[in-house]
Amino acid sequence: MGTFTVVMAMLVAVLFSGVLVRMLPLAVPLPFVQIGLGFVIAAVFQRGVLIEPEIFFLLFLPPLLFLDGWRISKLAVLRESSSIIQLAFGLVILTVIGVGYLIHWMIPDVPLPVAFAIAAIVSPTDPVAVEAISRRVHIPRRMMAILEGEALFNDASGLVAFRFAVAAAATGTFSLAQATMSFFWVAIAGLSIGAGLTWLIMQLRTIYTRRVGEEPGSEVLLSLLTPFFVYFVAEHVNASGILAAVSAGVMMSYSELSGRALAATRMERRAVWNTVQFTLNGMIFVLLGEQFPTIFAGLASAAKEAGGQSLWWLPVYGLAVCLGLVLCRLLWVTVSLKLSAMAARRRGA
Repeated sequence: MGTFTVVMAMLVAVLFSGVLVRMLPLAVPLPFVQIGLGFVIAAVFQRGVLIEPEIFFLLFLPPLLFLDGWRISKLAVLRESSSIIQLAFGLVILTVIGVGYLIHWMIPDVPLPVAFAIAAIVSPTDPVAVEAISRRVHIPRRMMAILEGEALFNDASGLVAFRFAVAAAATGTFSLAQATMSFFWVAIAGLSIGAGLTWLIMQLRTIYTRRVGEEPGSEVLLSLLTPFFVYFVAEHVNASGILAAVSAGVMMSYSELSGRALAATRMERRAVWNTVQFTLNGMIFVLLGEQFPTIFAGLASAAKEAGGQSLWWLPVYGLAVCLGLVLCRLLWVTVSLKLSAMAARRRGA
């Protein structure tokens, strides 16, 4: 009953977070309120929800990324594809190298491959956070399209960088050729599996509905199961389940353009997915708040592992890493804009 009570408390926190945001005199982003409520839940129940990373990814990422791929503007992504590719791949590599060396320089006790692994974790932007924060902060439409596209596709480069940094830390060897081949397999196989399986599911669904008719409940359930299915298949063959879920959402949106689904099905499906999106987004930030007591309890050992420094050095390190991330982004965007302008001038644009 203890776990059930904590889970129900988390759902109640998500339910009332929107109300609290409207009651506060200041404009506080909804994720911050949900993180605070998660911290309160952990303090009241004297326990948090510990979820294995694989289970967390499987429960939360596929449906949210599937929905982002489904609803993102395809024309905007195609129009800004050059900027998105540069940020999703080039910026991640620059960040892993730059921030990795920064971490190793600040904390010499952290080996360089481990520092690269830490940098690979923080280098990709989070599509869930981008979507949640953009609801309260006005972002220009073009910039939002670039940020959404970057957040959806930069996980492949970050995941490959993390895998090889961990392998280098464990074995002491690194192969650029193997890393390149692995990157292309993770990205291309993930995108192909997500799009291909979704297209196949939609074709089978069309054949079935032509024979026996369409049931809105079954259609909604099929759309809910699709992202989990493609994610599982992609991860099983060591491809990117994240990119598989994104491409599945894109393929689903193109299937919607056929207009074969009944209006009642589309309305019911939209309502269900809006509820799923609100709940899962809120649960992620509540879970983040619940981790704070565990993080605080481990600060002393973290400071010891960082070379015996005082606890007060830990937030300094965190701030330095954040500044490093910002500087890498500013440097990359400045250089890429100048290169894009030079290429445009050569074309006469």
